[in-house]
Amino acid sequence: MPTYTVHEPPLRKGETVPDPVRFVFVRDGFYFWAFVLPPVWMLLHRLWMALLLYVIVNAVIGVALYALGAPTEVKFIAGVLIGLLAGFEAGTLWRWTLTRRKFKPAGIVIGEDRELAERRFFAAWQQRAAENPQPRAAPSSPPPSPPPPPQYATPVRRGPPAGSDVIGLFPEPGGPR
Repeated sequence: MPTYTVHEPPLRKGETVPDPVRFVFVRDGFYFWAFVLPPVWMLLHRLWMALLLYVIVNAVIGVALYALGAPTEVKFIAGVLIGLLAGFEAGTLWRWTLTRRKFKPAGIVIGEDRELAERRFFAAWQQRAAENPQPRAAPSSPPPSPPPPPQYATPVRRGPPAGSDVIGLFPEPGGPR
């Protein structure tokens, strides 16, 4: 089943909770249309920086292959390899763009398709909101104090290890490996 990363949009003016319609679900895996038509796929998803990088890399490789006098087959293979790279890294480029746009990672969800993944995520999101309601503090109240640092027990050592102590995965000291 496909895995989706969920990205929470930045809050707009007057919003206290992000609009669920603006959440973005990015599937992990290979994007066929990003392989076949990378510039069109990048334009449709508004990945301007990725598109610029793609055009520059494609142009540099094209000019280098032309200057080297590479045959047409090599140029075609280079184009297919760049397309494969775009198809495999499309999700990563999309997540990178969302991070640049101040979207925050909200979680990971698994679903057979995007609609089922959305249903699962928002059901869990509503359940968490119902279980942990955010108390509204009065504006004049002081901020809550930070929790005290954790107290750890001091490990107790009762002398040097004995020859019969077992360390690791061996069933008995000196036994066969």
